[in-house]
Amino acid sequence: MIEVKNLTKRYGNYYAIKDLTFTVNDGEIVGFLGPNGAGKSTTMNILTGYLSSTEGSAKIGGFDILENPDEAKRRIGYLPELPPLYLDMTVKEYLNFVYDLKKVDLARGPHIREICSLVKITAVYDRLIKNLSKGYKQRVGIAQALLGNPEVLILDEPTVGLDPSQIIEVRSLIRKLSEKHTVILSSHILSEVQAVCDRVIVINKGELVADGTAEELTEKLTADHKLDLRVDGPAEGVQALLASVPHVETVTVMNRFADRSCEVVVESEAGTDVRRDIFKRLASRNWPILVMKTLDMSLEDIFLELTKENDEKKKRGNK
Repeated sequence: MIEVKNLTKRYGNYYAIKDLTFTVNDGEIVGFLGPNGAGKSTTMNILTGYLSSTEGSAKIGGFDILENPDEAKRRIGYLPELPPLYLDMTVKEYLNFVYDLKKVDLARGPHIREICSLVKITAVYDRLIKNLSKGYKQRVGIAQALLGNPEVLILDEPTVGLDPSQIIEVRSLIRKLSEKHTVILSSHILSEVQAVCDRVIVINKGELVADGTAEELTEKLTADHKLDLRVDGPAEGVQALLASVPHVETVTVMNRFADRSCEVVVESEAGTDVRRDIFKRLASRNWPILVMKTLDMSLEDIFLELTKENDEKKKRGNK
């Protein structure tokens, strides 16, 4: 559905984005992440036709955004971080205005009513937008993006400023929208991306640094080298014993329990699997393992690790 190839935007000697290549498949919800200044907004502005690229191409539904802008834009619904609302219009007036602006060829009344029902703004259809809550304004912004039934939705910080219940409602809405639309979601709330998105694309300083599911990125970065164990044995004895297992780097006692068991976190060398050796050592002392699990990285951990790694590579390259 979306095909980005060698996309570059340069201002003089400064690269806002450089050689980006990725695809987004039909029906996917893809999280688009990066620190401030990474090039997320530049990329989204190119995808929506607001900016032109210096090099490379971006295709929406097979149509190049530069060579066939009308056909490509017809397939895109865009919600910027600040929804483009006319506050002195009613919701009804605004959606009819956008309907005309987009030259939608679907039956006006039924189409607008269907969208209002989907995003749950029917109850405020005749109210002035300036009198609506932040949550309803955000919903009206999503409604305008949906006019014309575009195949692709690009949502920039869709839950910013919303209260927890509104955030849950918008997340649920985005999931529902993916049944009929391909969604690119940019957000600084990484737990939100992890909860909603099928896949994550991370850029840093204009370059792609990761593309995959959160689970794939976790596996790539951790390789199961951090384990959380609860062991029926004395904390100091367990710590000393596990520290002697080959490839184990650190053993940290996290908790001591009333039943004399303990919780420890074992970190081993990257790319090693010490679970079998741990089992054998503890079994030799008759200290049963009550719990053993890998410590999965959160999306925040992945994000920080990837951007830090990319920054370190750039520093080494500049020396």
